[in-house]
Amino acid sequence: MSASDPTVAGQPARTGLIRAMGRGFLGRCPHCGEGRIFGRFLKVRPACEACGLELHHHRADDLPPYLVIFIVAHLVGYLILELEMGYDVPLWFQLSFWPLVTLGLALGLLQPVKGAVVGLQYALGLHGFAGLPGVRSATEGDPAIGQSGAGQGGHGRAGLGRA
Repeated sequence: MSASDPTVAGQPARTGLIRAMGRGFLGRCPHCGEGRIFGRFLKVRPACEACGLELHHHRADDLPPYLVIFIVAHLVGYLILELEMGYDVPLWFQLSFWPLVTLGLALGLLQPVKGAVVGLQYALGLHGFAGLPGVRSATEGDPAIGQSGAGQGGHGRAGLGRA
């Protein structure tokens, strides 16, 4: 078995954190790097068309916008400070240029950052990414566990409210 072989004992290996986030940042499947994550601008596909990894259960929620705001605010804030300290730029230019730069950077970074967050969740096995494509999970064979929801992120109700 070569070092580039993604299988271990017949099962696909999980991609590492940096590689999975990098693939997600580029809009590719964090598992195989072949399929595309997004069907539309920010709509994640239900599954990878190349390897079959289910992507529908990701929970990126508000983290990508917070990260984009953090990154863009620091970049634009630094550039405004440097421009103000080093040059005498008219106010009309500042009021028309910086909002456009901010909007462009925010829209340009939102999809890659969301892809990286999906890659992060995949690499850490969060929110339903515990199973890999082609690997049967432990809950598939037991109908009692599969129906109750136990083992799916710890939010099951098995055994609650029973005497």
